[in-house]
Amino acid sequence: MKKILAMTAFAALLSAGGMAVTTSSALADVVCNSDGDCWHTRDHYSYPSGATVTVHPDDWKWRDNEKFTWREHEGRGYWHGGVWIGF
Repeated sequence: MKKILAMTAFAALLSAGGMAVTTSSALADVVCNSDGDCWHTRDHYSYPSGATVTVHPDDWKWRDNEKFTWREHEGRGYWHGGVWIGF
């Protein structure tokens, strides 16, 4: 009986740990540049000084009077002048 309880507790811990990893990886930042391009990133980067980007929380939304465009891209980098600059 003790072995079954121990295995059940261990399985519950593994399950909770898996959910924590899944939940945290779903979080993202919204990054926008001065040209009005915005994209999501899962990591917090230190952008080069010339990048002119603003990092917002994942739930950030632009206001009705603001003009932005979603431009998603994989990997580490930023949009500048319509071109993805990797770093």
